[in-house]
Amino acid sequence: MRSLIRIVLASILIGPHGIAQSATGEPAAEVEKFFREFVGLTDDQVRDVRGGRAVAKVLESRTPDEVFVFGAVYIHAAPERYLSLASDIDALRKLPSFIALREFSNPPQIADLDGFVLDDKDLDELKHCRPAHCEVQLPTEAIEKLQHSVDWTAPDSSAQANRLAQQMALEALLRYQQGGNIALGTYRDKSHPTAVAETFTSLLSQMKALPIYLPDLNRYLIDYPNAASNEIRSAFYWEKVNFGLKPTLRIVQAIVYRGTSPDRPACAVALKQLYASHYFETALDLTVCVSDKRNGFYLITIKGSQQAGLTGFKGGIVRKVAVDKTHSSLQKALAIYKEKLESQTE
Repeated sequence: MRSLIRIVLASILIGPHGIAQSATGEPAAEVEKFFREFVGLTDDQVRDVRGGRAVAKVLESRTPDEVFVFGAVYIHAAPERYLSLASDIDALRKLPSFIALREFSNPPQIADLDGFVLDDKDLDELKHCRPAHCEVQLPTEAIEKLQHSVDWTAPDSSAQANRLAQQMALEALLRYQQGGNIALGTYRDKSHPTAVAETFTSLLSQMKALPIYLPDLNRYLIDYPNAASNEIRSAFYWEKVNFGLKPTLRIVQAIVYRGTSPDRPACAVALKQLYASHYFETALDLTVCVSDKRNGFYLITIKGSQQAGLTGFKGGIVRKVAVDKTHSSLQKALAIYKEKLESQTE
């Protein structure tokens, strides 16, 4: 994975306007070399991508807890249109797997979390679960607060629990905006506590080329909010998405990078998970646009995550479901991006 990330950024992203040049001056040649030699795509798959068919592939990882999925598609449109679409919440809400999606105000307000609700099964679990044995990812103090503050015998117990969950989600986001990664806390739903900041840093460390070729973005991901850059804009949203065996609530920071110097990529989008109710202990999606001479661009995405419960016999079954779901949803999303962006072309 280290070699993969290093090569995709070194071989594809650096160069004038974010387009790497091969010895013959053909950016497409470098992209296709990367597809074959470092992702392991077959000639047929490379032809599919070049011809406009979305292709996704599961990549090797260090441990079963880590999942990396690659995806690419060629789009006959300007890369700037992808950035606009990636920032369009109404358009994203219509993509496969999304049950609900809403952007936070600036500053975030409790009203932004209308619809951010736990399913009945999650609420039933929270009534009785305890730290190290809980199906919902939460810090110990959050589990205890929900159990002790909600009157679970009342007819409106679900409404009480969800109002409290929304308030805690808002407070957690505000803490992150003030204190950065260290404020993300520690999940204690499993026997081994997960410090989210440490887990994210470990995942990011596999992307060795980021500090070399995207230093501002790398620094922003690590040191937010103390790493402002004129080339970066970010927004926050929450989503309810069907990733695997059950719907998952997530809070995400969407980061858009527009390089302005000749030795930086023209654009990149990073989606950084701040919280997930299930599965994902941490996650980062990195997407880049690589233009070529056909008045279009390659849309290339690498989705990386560390997920709980993917080891052992049962975990292996869960891992297969989660990986298959990520693979299929990425391929579908790329195809929809292509359709939407090309339909806008005049």
